[in-house]
Parts: sequence; C-alpha cells; structure tokens
Amino acid sequence: MERKPKRRTRSRILETSLRLFNDFGEPNVTTTLIADEMNISPGNLYYHFRSKDEIVDTLFGEFEREVAGVLAAPTARTANVEDVWLFLHVLLEAMWRYRFLYRDLNDLLSRNRLLEVHFKRLLEQKTRTAAALCDALAAAGEMRASRAEIAALAVNMVVVLTYWLSFEYVRDPRHPQDDATLARGAYQVMALVAPFLAGDSRSLFERLAAAYVA
Repeated sequence: MERKPKRRTRSRILETSLRLFNDFGEPNVTTTLIADEMNISPGNLYYHFRSKDEIVDTLFGEFEREVAGVLAAPTARTANVEDVWLFLHVLLEAMWRYRFLYRDLNDLLSRNRLLEVHFKRLLEQKTRTAAALCDALAAAGEMRASRAEIAALAVNMVVVLTYWLSFEYVRDPRHPQDDATLARGAYQVMALVAPFLAGDSRSLFERLAAAYVA
C-alpha cells in the first residue's frame, strides 16, 4: 500500500499554533513552545515563519477568507428568519475555530497593525451583512423597523457576536465552551431581532428559540 504523504511542515506549524493559541491564549504561546510541541527545532520553524506575528497574520488570513464566504452567502438571495439563524450559527462556528483572535482581541490589535486594519474592515462587513438581512426581512413584510432602527440593530448584533465568546468565558471560566455556547450566542443575537419580527416570522422565531435554548 502507498504511504500517505506527510503534511508539509508549514501546514503543521499553522495547525499546531492555532490549537495552542486557542487553548492557552496567543500571548502565552511562544515560537519555542510551538517548536517543542511539534518536536522540531526553532530554526526549522523560523525557516517557514520569521516570527510569531507572521503565524498570527497567516491564521487571520485563513479566518478572514472563511468568514468572507459566510458573510457573502446570506445576501445572495432573500432570507427568512430560519436562514438568518443558520447564518449566525455558521458565523459563530467560524469564530470558534479561530477563537484566540476574539479572546485576545484588544491585545492583538494594540500591537499588530495589519490585524487592526483588517479587523476593522471585517466588523464593517459584518455590520453591512446584518443590515442587509434585516432590510430583506423588512422588504418581505417579515419585520417592522425603520432604517434608523435597522442601522442600530445591525451594530448591536455585531457587538454581541464579537464579544459573545469572551462574555461566556468570563461568566464561567472553568466551564469548557461547546456547541451549546454557540447556540446561546445565536439565540442572543436573534433575541435582539425578535421584537421587530411580525406574523409568521415571530412564530418561527419562538419555535426555533424553543429548540435551541433549553
């Protein structure tokens, strides 16, 4: 039988770094620790990445590309409440896979200009997508809200999304976060939208809430 080719060292460095950053926080992980975890020399690691910041930038690039696809999907067609809920859950799953970015957000932005610029752009894109979803619901008669209310609502949705994982960690640091954490996050964001929903959309929200939140 043919042997499977070994994963390239560069890919393994990124995979290991992401796991360590997520588990222990990016500030607490050094390139030496990453190399030790992989059982390679620091020189081998530096051959692929000149610094830890370069590893962080590369991981953020992967995250940015993944989230860009998620943010583009809901605006491709008219969405209903169930689509919005699914969108939120998929977005939170992507954020969870790269949760170190959100766990250490302020620290990362204060010392990494690339992340500062790109994360600001990402927040703006999230806000535009949230507003577009609400506009679509309003246009379909599924939501009653003025343009000013939708603009404020979109910002509030992004605030909750951005800081949800940090809130859950502070609320109970010793409890591991899991799928239930993401479901609660999706619910909390939809709870902001719920007062504006009308007719069947309001009933659908209540059914989905019962399924997602115990």
